[in-house]
This record gives sequence, structure tokens and C-alpha cells, in this order.
Amino acid sequence: MPAYSVIIPAYNEGARLGATLDRVLNHVAAQQWDAEVIVVNDGSRDQTTDLVRSYAQTHPTLRLIENPGNRGKGYSVRNGMLNAKGKILLFTDADLSSPIEEAAKLITAIENGADIAIGSRWLRPELQAHRQSLLRQFYGRVFNLALRIFVGLNFKDTQCGFKAFTRSAAQIIFPGQKIERWGFDPELLYLARRAKLKVEEVPVVWSHSEGTRINPLRDGIRMFYEVLGIRWKAVTGKYSESQS
Repeated sequence: MPAYSVIIPAYNEGARLGATLDRVLNHVAAQQWDAEVIVVNDGSRDQTTDLVRSYAQTHPTLRLIENPGNRGKGYSVRNGMLNAKGKILLFTDADLSSPIEEAAKLITAIENGADIAIGSRWLRPELQAHRQSLLRQFYGRVFNLALRIFVGLNFKDTQCGFKAFTRSAAQIIFPGQKIERWGFDPELLYLARRAKLKVEEVPVVWSHSEGTRINPLRDGIRMFYEVLGIRWKAVTGKYSESQS
């Protein structure tokens, strides 16, 4: 059982995944971590799979997990988490919007007693090297308000793609996850609160990537409906059924 698992969900990331793997694998080696690095391929139609397999030939700590087709980021993270072997499980976006060097902050939070540590762009906004557009920031604020009203989540930032879990917390939360696309983060935090797990929000360095595939309007509307879905499942006992 390695100490750490680093999980990277990937969909058509062939153009930038090589640089990401170089940085992550070099950091793991430099820190002398006992770690595995997992890329979860979400039905990519480019060279993502071939690229990961090529890297794995010279990096035995790297392994590839294939989704059954394109299922979404939430499914990819869950698939990686449930197949990871580490004691602390961390997922990061393929664009490394939060540098892998920031992982030490999340790991420290867990070693100090947190069950889950979530990277935050807004606890210390001055750490943002490149901010989102004002429109994206506005949609983010609206989404955060909806989470407070409908789900009772009072975090500054639920959507940063940089989160770490103890193995036991992951085994509690991810089997109950139902949202498979962009709106999965709030569901994880709702399930964590339901399970009375300690979640610590940690300020991290972050830089907006222009290559992001999230459409702030289209995906924002979808994520809002998913927030309502979390509330509906909670009221109707669907989460209780998944834990029984």
C-alpha cells in the first residue's frame, strides 16, 4: 500500500498531459514519495491512452485506468479513487491549475487530523496567478450561493479541482456518489458532512487555464440542476438507500 495516490482524470488531454506527467512524476521522485500516479482516461478520442502507456513503460509508479466510454469527470474521479491503493488519495486536474507542489498543503491538513482537505482559490485570492474572467467569477458566486441555500455548504470554494482524502473517507464517500459530471464536487462535500467527516479548506496557488472545457452558462445551468438533485436525493432518502 503506497502512502499516496495521485489521480488525474483525463479526456482528450493528449496535447498537455505529457507536460503534466513530467511535472507530477518529477515531483514524486524529488520528494521521494512512496506513491502511485493514476490517469483515468474518460473515453478520449486522441492520443491520451497511447501517451500514458508510453510513460508507464519507464515509470512503474504510473498506471492507466480506462472508463467504459465517456462518462464525465465525476465518474473518472470516483473510478480512480475506488481503484487507488494509497493511504492518502488526491485528485488534481490534468491542467495542474493548482501546481502539484501545492499537494503538501493538503497532505499536511490530513496529517493534522482532517479527513478531507480541499484546495480553495478564494480563502486567499492573492494566491491566484491568473484569475478567471469576471463573468466566470460571477457565475461562481451565484453557484456558491445556491450551494449555501439548497445544500447548506458554507465553503468559499467547492469547485477547485484539487482535493485529498484519507483512504477511509474515500471508502465512505465515493460509493455513494451519484453525479458523474461537473457538479460532483458539492455532492462529495455533502456526503462528507452527512458522514460527519472533518473537511478543511486550504488556500492554494491557482491559475486559470484557458483550455478549460467548462462552458460557464451551459454547464453552470446543468450544475445548478445537479445541486437541486442533491437536495432532492437527500430529502427522499436516496443517499440513505445507497449506504444501506
